[in-house]
Amino acid sequence: MESVLKFFVLFLVVVEPLSLVPIFAVLSVGQDEAYRRRMAARAVFISSCICLLFAIAGAQLLKMLGIGLPAFRIGSGILLFLIALDMVFARASPIRTTTSKEQDEVRHRQDISVFPLAFPLITGPGALATILLAFGEVGHSWEVFSGLIAAMVVVLFLAWLAMRLSAPMMRVMGVTGTNVISRLFGVILAALGVQYVIDGVMGAMVLVS
Repeated sequence: MESVLKFFVLFLVVVEPLSLVPIFAVLSVGQDEAYRRRMAARAVFISSCICLLFAIAGAQLLKMLGIGLPAFRIGSGILLFLIALDMVFARASPIRTTTSKEQDEVRHRQDISVFPLAFPLITGPGALATILLAFGEVGHSWEVFSGLIAAMVVVLFLAWLAMRLSAPMMRVMGVTGTNVISRLFGVILAALGVQYVIDGVMGAMVLVS
């Protein structure tokens, strides 16, 4: 079950539920508790559907595109490393942020569950790449597949919990506290990204030889 544990850690770091705390608090300011509860539940439900779709059909998608796992490992490793750099330096990642026009649209709409919560904040490119890579190596092992699904569900539950507790958590941690935790996660993610690149290069060398 080492692969399941590795996926859990990586998916947790990429989704980074604590990063949703200040964002959800700002997006839902002035709204009642029923609205916050509804938006958090819908965002996680939609994210779960997207993740499940990529988990089931991800391997076939790679085959259709003619992309081998070594190449995908290298590409995913580079992407995760770039996300990690933004986390370490506590700056907004272009991969997980929205444009000014998209932000204006959010201010004038009541439903924030699909955009920007479900995508790109919860199931962004980094999360989807992590799912494609992990489930692409499962093969016919239902035990590993079930373990990966369970790990994914736990992380998405933590994302829901972070949004539901955003108000009290912001009072306790503040922006500085969330940035400190984000930096720690960023260091872990950077190391995992580099490891993916190394594994991809080694896998490509084996195929060439």
